[in-house]
Amino acid sequence: MIKIDTIEIGNNRPFVLIAGPCVVESEEIIFQTSESIKQITEKLEIPYIFKSSYKKANRTSIDSFTGIGDEKSLTILRNVKEQLGLPVLTDIHSVAEVKIVAEKVDVLQIPAFLCRQTELLIAAGKTGKTINIKKGQFLAPEDMKFAADKVASTGNKNILLTERGTMFGYHNLVVDMRSLQIMRELDYPVVMDATHSVQLPSKENTSGGQPKFIKTLARAAIAVGIDALFLEVHPNPAVALSDAASQLPLSELSELLIELKEIDKIVKKY
Repeated sequence: MIKIDTIEIGNNRPFVLIAGPCVVESEEIIFQTSESIKQITEKLEIPYIFKSSYKKANRTSIDSFTGIGDEKSLTILRNVKEQLGLPVLTDIHSVAEVKIVAEKVDVLQIPAFLCRQTELLIAAGKTGKTINIKKGQFLAPEDMKFAADKVASTGNKNILLTERGTMFGYHNLVVDMRSLQIMRELDYPVVMDATHSVQLPSKENTSGGQPKFIKTLARAAIAVGIDALFLEVHPNPAVALSDAASQLPLSELSELLIELKEIDKIVKKY
């Protein structure tokens, strides 16, 4: 089990929600979403960590939106933490970013395509922050041991392992629910990313998605007994500047969480 502020993750505790827009688009959207999700999760008594990428370093097209500026985005995330009292998670992409980003947020996320980058994993581990490692689309779940070992070599055992789908042909992903159990056997809390897992990667000049399957994957993962659920949530996904085809509408979150909490109670017997 690991602890982020007052939130405990793992050891058969109730699932934690990690959620927010894919990327920081504006202060207005970030606060609209974070405040709404905070209200929902407080009412349902679901522990909540806010998530948004301060920039998108991995985009399909050179013309794709990457962010509103690093300093501005990190300040917005810091304001969410301070003003709403929420733990915050964001991505890092290079060793040069690690120290700067770690000063602003609580959880550093290693993107899936970077999960084998030794220097990045070690630099992240040295911050002492919780490190969420996303399983590469090309990686077997048991091989996440080696990514976790790189972080743990720094003495930092505050590690989360996240499933986000495996390549199945050129433009599709599939989720093998066995991977959640396999990664759990590595003795780290396991997270299911139910939104990136419905992506249709790099289709033409952008990534598509099948959002109708978000709830299906979330239900299945909760039934397995995951420790945390990762959802990209947006007030209006159709106009989102990143991952428009694979985010959950904010208006649908509350109903889904009510259902998921009931499943979680049955599985974990609390």
